Order: sequence, then C-alpha cells, then structure tokens
Amino acid sequence: MSRKTLARTAVAAALLLSPLSPVSPLSPALSWADDGDGDGASAQELSDKAQETLLKAKSVHLKLTDDSAGTSTSTTQPTSMDLALDQDGNCTGSIEMGSDGGSVKMVVRDGQVWMKPDKAFWKTQIPGGQGDAAAELFKNRYIHGSTGDALVKGMADSCDLDAFQKEITGDPDNRHTLTKGAETTVDGSKVIPLSYKETGKKTTLYVSTDDDHHLVEATEKGKGSDLTLLFTDYNEPVPSATPSADESVDISKLQSELQKI
Repeated sequence: MSRKTLARTAVAAALLLSPLSPVSPLSPALSWADDGDGDGASAQELSDKAQETLLKAKSVHLKLTDDSAGTSTSTTQPTSMDLALDQDGNCTGSIEMGSDGGSVKMVVRDGQVWMKPDKAFWKTQIPGGQGDAAAELFKNRYIHGSTGDALVKGMADSCDLDAFQKEITGDPDNRHTLTKGAETTVDGSKVIPLSYKETGKKTTLYVSTDDDHHLVEATEKGKGSDLTLLFTDYNEPVPSATPSADESVDISKLQSELQKI
C-alpha cells in the first residue's frame, strides 16, 4: 500500500480504543442497594456511603481484570485496564487487549494525549502485514495529539473521571437489595461484602470498614463472567510525568515522516 494509506491506517488503529470505559462491564455491580429490610437496611447505609465517597473523589486508581475475556477470540476486547485518573481529565495507565491483541500505554495531561501501542497491537489491528510497517514506523514511540484531536479523543474520553462518576450512580429503578456478608480482607483492607445474585451471576461490592466506607472492589462472577474492578488511591495525585519529544510522534507529522522512509 502507499505511504499515505499507511499513515491513515496506522493512526486509525487508535480509534479501535474509542471509547473504553473501565466501569461499563461492571455497571450492574455498581447498582447500589435499595431500602430492603433486615440485613438490607445495613447494606443500604454502607452502599450509600461508598457511593458518596466515590462520587466526591477528586481522583482514583482503577484496575479492571476480565478473566472471562481470556476465552474470547476478539482482539478488540480489553482483558485488563490499569488507569489512574482525576476530575481534571488527567490520566496514566495501560490497556491490554484479548486474544494476544497487544497492549497500549497512555498518558493524558493538561489537554495533551500520548498513546503507545506495542507491536502485537499494530499487527493485530492492521491486517495484511501493514501492522508490521506501522510498528516499524512508530518504533515503540508514543503517538501525541491533543484532547481535541478526533484521532485520540476516544482515549482521552476513557480518562474522564467525571463521566465515570455519573455512570456509576446506576439506574435508580434498577437497584438491587444487597445482602451483607461477614467481614473479610481485600488488598490489605478490612471490608464488608455486599452481594446479590441475578441470571446466574453473583455481584459483590466490597466496602471498607473505616469511617468513609469507600468501595475497595467490585466483582461479577458466574455464567460467562469473571470480572474484578479494584479501587485504590482515592484523592491521590495522578502521576504528572509525560513522554519526551524524543519518545513521541506528532499525529500531524506522520505523513511527512513516512515520506522520509
């Protein structure tokens, strides 16, 4: 194919990640408890407090693991995400695709976006040997653009904590009565599990026992689903380091760089 076509297809591969939300697979898990009775009333208080803490958070670190995606043949379905994001739209982390579809590192800071696909990503997202050419073009460098650039806007949207917080409020007409379990430990924190079962799946919210009762983990297990979403570093600053110019390729200059090859 022509160099001009290579430039277009290489950059277009970034659009396959547009948009990705770490909460989407677990939206049912974040449907908070209804009033219920007995144990449900206590679960209501815990889930309401956990929701309040999450909605007020200025930043949070999310780790999504989808073990059920390991059996999928899709190279565009993420199997894991590791993102630190804040309400200012800053973000840093990585996304790994299923079926050996490669991975992408990302940084969003002050309206600028950097994304770094690995060789496997380019090869699987751009067929017919063109992915090899794209991987050679970028040579493990970051693609650099702004949050206003359509080519990387989807990546920037994945770092929108404000949108994430609106999504996790859940549908008030589709809430579940959660059952409170015995105290346990998750990621070193003492937590109370709040769970419900529906359509062959069990969803559990693990809420900390400390005063703010923040959400530590949400899981969905059973019938083709094995999802885990871990919440850490509430209100901690997102790392501010950004890739250097030497590590980056500006989207607007891709075509001219190709012409030099």
